[in-house]
Parts: sequence; C-alpha cells; structure tokens
Amino acid sequence: MIKVLLAEDQVMVRQGLKAMIETDDEMKVTGEADNGKKAVSLCEKQFFDVAILDIRMPEMDGIEAAKILRSRYPHMRILMLTTFDDNQYVLDALKLGVSGYMLKNGDTESLIRSIKSALSGGLSLEDQVAAKVMPVLLQKENQEEKQINPTLTPRERAILKCIGEGLNNKEVAERLGLSVGTVKNQTSHILDKLELRDRTQLAIYAIRHRLV
Repeated sequence: MIKVLLAEDQVMVRQGLKAMIETDDEMKVTGEADNGKKAVSLCEKQFFDVAILDIRMPEMDGIEAAKILRSRYPHMRILMLTTFDDNQYVLDALKLGVSGYMLKNGDTESLIRSIKSALSGGLSLEDQVAAKVMPVLLQKENQEEKQINPTLTPRERAILKCIGEGLNNKEVAERLGLSVGTVKNQTSHILDKLELRDRTQLAIYAIRHRLV
C-alpha cells in the first residue's frame, strides 16, 4: 500500500484530493495536515511514501516544509500542489528536489499518474506549469552560457536527455535497451560528474543545456 501524506489548508479541497487519490486501490491517505508545520510533525510519527504539499499554507508554507522533509526523509517523494502557476514558486520547489508540481484543478488520472511517476523516480510537471517555467530555465542558461560537462559519455548524455524528459528508470531502460540496474548506476555516475544532488537537478541541467 502506498502511504500518502496530504497537506492542504482548505478542508474541502483536501477532502476532494483524498477521494481522488483513493480511487486507486494501491493508495491510501494515511496522514492529513492543514499546514506545513503539522505535516512535518506527522512525519516524525509515521512513515509516508509520498507527501503532497500545498505551496501556500499558514504557519509554514509548502516550500519550507519540503525543505525540511527533503533533508530529514530522503526516501520520501514530494509533490507540490497549488492554484498559483507562478514561475518562482516552481523554480524554488524544483531546486529543493521535489518530484513534481501540480495545479489543484488537475484531474484524478493526472494526480495518480504524478504520484506513481514520483515513486518510480520520474519528474512530473503539469503542462501549464512546464510551459511557463521552461522558457525561464532556458533564458537563464543563455545568460550563463554554460557548456555540457565534456566528461559525460554518449550513453550518459542519452540517459541525461531521458531524465530531462521526465522518464523514470524503467522507461529510460526500455528506450535505450539497457537494464534498470545499469540506468541506476549510470545515473549515479552522472550525478557525481556534474556534482548534483538528485534527478530533479539532473532534469533541470538537461533542460538548461538544451538536451530536450
């Protein structure tokens, strides 16, 4: 059973999201919070596979909660949720290494797909969010004029490109004709070479360097 923590300050929205998530028999919302501080507290008492955090909440917002949870519980996948498709919110969340960024008006299928993608190591961005944030990432790269790390092998570049497209390890393996184990090992090598922390940062790197 996939255990989900849901942090959203609006009760009706939280109840609606819970109902959507639990249409999938493999998922259960086992923790609920109406602010980031309570979400962090719940994680000290229970195990969660995924945390879904609203960006704007009282006492402690989703960004601050995500920062704490990422440092304390690296196993946990984090998805951000908001009605505000603001560029800076997206960039701040992605820099923390979250696994996805969703708008509250998304449908059930998209929500469940994002959760499963996060658990598989993928990165999910709603189309509306991606359309706004990608130009910002590319603009920053144009200003910085960085070159792709020359020590990356052709295979590593191919894997990096797939990660930039949001594919998980299984999907990368299928596309490139590799084993999942090989993809995991190669991804670790890429992280070391680029001195990056996680797949989200790899995805941003791939986007900025126009691999996707």
